[in-house]
Amino acid sequence: MRVPPPFAWLVAAVCVAASPPGASAGVLIVEKTTTGGGPTQTHQVMIEKDSMRVEHDTPSGDKGTVLFDGTKQVIRLVNHDKKTYTEMTKADVDAMSQRMEGVMAQMQEHMKHMPPEQRARMEEMMKGRMAAAPVKITYRKVGSDTVGAWTCDRYDGYQDGQKVAELCTVDPTVLGFVPEDFEVSKKLGEFFRRLMPQNADNVFRLGNAEDQGFSGVPVKRVFTVGQRQTVTELTRVTREPFPASTFAVPEGFQRQALGARQ
Repeated sequence: MRVPPPFAWLVAAVCVAASPPGASAGVLIVEKTTTGGGPTQTHQVMIEKDSMRVEHDTPSGDKGTVLFDGTKQVIRLVNHDKKTYTEMTKADVDAMSQRMEGVMAQMQEHMKHMPPEQRARMEEMMKGRMAAAPVKITYRKVGSDTVGAWTCDRYDGYQDGQKVAELCTVDPTVLGFVPEDFEVSKKLGEFFRRLMPQNADNVFRLGNAEDQGFSGVPVKRVFTVGQRQTVTELTRVTREPFPASTFAVPEGFQRQALGARQ
């Protein structure tokens, strides 16, 4: 089953969640992302303790906003040009995952009766679509580099012996972060884990080297899938207060059914 692209993009693109314990100001994070040699997109991430707002360009050229409520476990996708929004709850994610598992089970049963060559083709087509846990990326420190204003440590990431990622990281204190700042991104990763286990760990979380395989906060991330490469760089991090409306659907916007065209 195909996950709605805006939600899949959110899992891949959101890099950090930051709000210092007891602080009144939230955090504004600005990133630029280029995929497959296409145009560069700028994403803004606004975070407070249990809330996230991500502003981005949709494939159709519209301006879109993704809102995540970590307390209620709800994601809302807002289209400002059309004044509409869709909503995905944790129950929706679990139901989608369950349907996906049922479809995969039926396909695997059907494949048992296929000729060997046809079965091999089907197995190849199904690669990457199974709900099983992905192979963990193993990181190796390979040197240092400079990204924007930051001098960072470089890591190469390998999966099944193949290089699939590059990171450049800085100590979280350089950006003013503490471990508690990343709680909301953990919630976002867990939100999607059952439906998209292969992407859930792409949501950034702060941990030690044993936990995540590298030290520090990535200020540059490069992930390669097949011939397609996605490069994301952190360009700005500031602390500032946000009004409550930042994390709410604008008044008067109409809710659409999940899966409807925005």
